[in-house]
Amino acid sequence: MLAGCVSNLSLQPVRHPIQAVTVLERRVVVVVYAGAMALDITGPIEVFDTANRLLGPSGTPYRTEFVSADAPLVRMSSGVVVEASPLEAGQGPIDTLLVPGGWSLNSALGNQALVSWIGSAAARSRRVASVCGGSFLLAEAGLLDGRRATTHWAYSEAMACRYPDVTVDAEPIFVWDGPFVTSAGVSTGIDMALALVEADHGSALALETARFLVLFLKRHGGQSQYSAVLDAQLADHPPIRAAQEWILENLENPLPVAEIARQANMSQRNFARVFRREVGTTPGQYVERTRIARARELLETTDLTISQIAGRCGFAATETFFRSFGRTLGLTPKEYRHRFQVISPSGLIDRHHEREGSLA
Repeated sequence: MLAGCVSNLSLQPVRHPIQAVTVLERRVVVVVYAGAMALDITGPIEVFDTANRLLGPSGTPYRTEFVSADAPLVRMSSGVVVEASPLEAGQGPIDTLLVPGGWSLNSALGNQALVSWIGSAAARSRRVASVCGGSFLLAEAGLLDGRRATTHWAYSEAMACRYPDVTVDAEPIFVWDGPFVTSAGVSTGIDMALALVEADHGSALALETARFLVLFLKRHGGQSQYSAVLDAQLADHPPIRAAQEWILENLENPLPVAEIARQANMSQRNFARVFRREVGTTPGQYVERTRIARARELLETTDLTISQIAGRCGFAATETFFRSFGRTLGLTPKEYRHRFQVISPSGLIDRHHEREGSLA
């Protein structure tokens, strides 16, 4: 019954199709390779397909093609098989070249024929888009040199190290620099595709597409809301490491730099210089980041009020906490809790209390 309903729904015309300005055919060429992640591919193309159905007969649709060095049948990391044409079938002008990421990315990066083809195809494309680790393939082809780009938060440091001529920004959901659009981890390819539809056909169609797919047209916040909470490692330098540990144990208190420097038995000026060298940030920035990390943990695992969490994390006022949290994550504490709060069968777990109790 459900299958029949879905089939009938797909055949029904849109009640109020959104008109778009007629342009040349929007040819989308998707580069696939063995071990790529299926959602990196299916997410964006479902956006384009939905936009096509909402355009109506007078709109200019997207036409999607799949090409691969592993043609004709290419197995994704999840086992899904994509039917693709050889790379040679991707000749001619391209509107959007789409490059996914995947668990087999290292193997793809070592395929010089594939990397070279991406570089030459980009020269024939109006724009080039990547999802997740696909940005590594664009960078490997030299397409992102001197440009800003993003990738999955877990691999941003590796990308910055491997491609020093690329300005890697780990925070945005996607980055648009000239004709190149790089998106972050996996599902952000959908956000990027919605942005492409908006650029091509206007916000009305993009919004209607997002509504039909039950998505936000523009997702709030950046990648940091999904990354590991305690992202700062302790320094190797013993005095700085001791200061970091002291900070973690005293977050609920005011933490002036002079007092932190005393814990390291260093002058304030020398401490600030060495701390920045060892940790990569100032002591004040590190304290704020650590307070936010602790707040995220409490929001996820306890039912403490926002004001209680602010106090436990050392924010002098709830308003200060709100400003710092929003500046760091692009979300309010309440929005963050709604997305990430952990619930067990017996209710919320205060893991922070459990740890404190085990140390008593």
